[in-house]
Amino acid sequence: MIGILIIAHGTLGESLIHCASHVMGTRPPMLRQLGVGTHDDPVELLPEALQMVRELDEGQGVLIMSDIYGATPCNLVSKLLVPGRVEGVAGVNLPMLVRALTYRNGSILPLVEKALSGGHEGVVHFTEDACSHHDQA
Repeated sequence: MIGILIIAHGTLGESLIHCASHVMGTRPPMLRQLGVGTHDDPVELLPEALQMVRELDEGQGVLIMSDIYGATPCNLVSKLLVPGRVEGVAGVNLPMLVRALTYRNGSILPLVEKALSGGHEGVVHFTEDACSHHDQA
């Protein structure tokens, strides 16, 4: 199973994990988060992030999700990447996380594509009638 780590501003990662656990009916294993606070020094967070990656990698790799491309959490992720082993995506949202959790029993690069498609397809402009055709989460 591919491990998933969310590195994001404040408590966003914690909130996404809580929401994904609700949607999936249980807290998914091999899922962690690291919140980056306003006064945190990313250099000081790096050892903790590296340790989390080590703990999450059972041999299939780790997907790290960040919130805003180019922001401090994303810059921290960039220091953790190992092509084909530790991959990163930015713009994490709940549909992206749920999609990644659903498809993480394969290889890491196809999982990156699934996560990206979940993020893109989960952002929709809809009318008031559109949601009545789907189950409410």
